[in-house]
Amino acid sequence: MKTLYLALVMTMFVIGLHAQPIRTIFITGGNFGPTFINYVAALTKRPNPKICFIPTASADDPYSIIHWYQVCAELPVKPYVLRTFLNSSPDQKTFEETIMSMDAIVVGGGSTLNMIAIWRAQGIDTVLRKAYQKGIVMAGGSAGSLCWFTGGITDSRPVQLSFVDCLGFIPTSHCPHYHSEPGRKPLYQQAVLSGKLAPGYACDDKAGILFENEKLIKSVAADSTSHTYFVSVAAGKIKEEELPVELIR
Repeated sequence: MKTLYLALVMTMFVIGLHAQPIRTIFITGGNFGPTFINYVAALTKRPNPKICFIPTASADDPYSIIHWYQVCAELPVKPYVLRTFLNSSPDQKTFEETIMSMDAIVVGGGSTLNMIAIWRAQGIDTVLRKAYQKGIVMAGGSAGSLCWFTGGITDSRPVQLSFVDCLGFIPTSHCPHYHSEPGRKPLYQQAVLSGKLAPGYACDDKAGILFENEKLIKSVAADSTSHTYFVSVAAGKIKEEELPVELIR
């Protein structure tokens, strides 16, 4: 009887482990176009998933919001937008109600520094972590990719590129726009080499990385010239490892 009881307990424990939601993040180095939105939709494993665009980094730019709806009109998704520049009214949902009702979140580009500051002031950073733990897919490009890591390089301050602390869902640093914007690659590599930033992942604009439970699963790209990289230090020198990519359309 005791052996049977222990076997049942172990079975329930294993079932409980498998029942835990998979924590998923998909990031790209630059603009998040229809190819990548389709990829995120597939990651949700739902028909016509609800996907919410968060344009905080662009100050809720109306053109980016219109573009979001235009792109999604051609895709099998239900598009939503979470605006953070607003006036209170009784008919609004809370940030948490909106985010927690989605199948996926896509964060847009712009000022990473300002976006993180607003999220922390509004408590959105805490809600996003709750959604991530629940298994809601997190995604984005540019500022929308950098935000999920411990930190990286941003153009959010005057004069020159500088460092920014982010949400830390993925415990490494990150560099978007790795080859497309002059200055990013050398500054990022120097920061990793000097220890100002932890080793981490870099992406060209049309390439992306899928993480599950904070582990790299695969790299993908929308064309054959775009790549992803892991940048670290070996024997006192910078080491840039190009990751294998799977082409997606």
